[in-house]
Amino acid sequence: YFPNRADTPQPMELNVTVHPAQAAETASPLIFAHGLFGSGRNFTTLGKRFATNRRVVLVDMRNHGESPWSDDVSYRAMAGDLAAVIASHCDGSGVVLGHSMGGKAAMALALTRPELIDGIIIADIAPVAYPHTHAPFITAMMAMQLDRVMRRSDADPLLAGAIENPMVRAFLLQNLIVEGGKARWRLNLAALNAGMGDLTGWPEDLGTAQFAGPSFFLYGGASEYMDAASEQACRVQFPTAAFHEIPDTGHWLHAEQPDAFFMAVQEWLATLD
Repeated sequence: YFPNRADTPQPMELNVTVHPAQAAETASPLIFAHGLFGSGRNFTTLGKRFATNRRVVLVDMRNHGESPWSDDVSYRAMAGDLAAVIASHCDGSGVVLGHSMGGKAAMALALTRPELIDGIIIADIAPVAYPHTHAPFITAMMAMQLDRVMRRSDADPLLAGAIENPMVRAFLLQNLIVEGGKARWRLNLAALNAGMGDLTGWPEDLGTAQFAGPSFFLYGGASEYMDAASEQACRVQFPTAAFHEIPDTGHWLHAEQPDAFFMAVQEWLATLD
């Protein structure tokens, strides 16, 4: 990942789902990197829509989905994982589309291994440290009495006391596996909790790096993740950046407005091809 650094993290072999091009493969592969508490499955429907003339690779990031666990939740490590995916599944280069945490991992990869990147698409995140924390969600999940969960329907009431929003609960509970009357989390909650500062932050050693290749930043008009200062930070490190706002949309823009998201990304991808 950092080719000349002795402390380069060892990449992990991530779980991926590959959707081959439905016709002749004439465009760069498209790799999807999801956000915190997500998985590659979040992008299944959208991914298939993009797989007309390009292969699409849906990634489970480390500590998520079916991918292996590690105590290292740094963006250096996650970028190294994505580099290994590009080498194994994308013939050595591709376009990386990352949402939130996955967007930061994609930016870190572009800034350090630009030769692997045909372009980056960043959904509702900037190369800055954010003041918020997602630790209360992790605390609620870790506190849930899994021995009381015999089937998936048992889980929602147990989480409702700590997390009021039913959509948030439904999203988090996608990570609960119930097999043979026993429940477990697919997430490495302990590592994510311990590394929350890294996850909401941005690596200081990347603060002066630049990626001169094609970059596209989408953000929700109702999201708090992109403001004037965040946009300026994007322009400093990604000087060719194009920006697109999806109005009346929050942080989960690809889920809230999938058609608008697809059209905006497809139009930008056409400028690469």
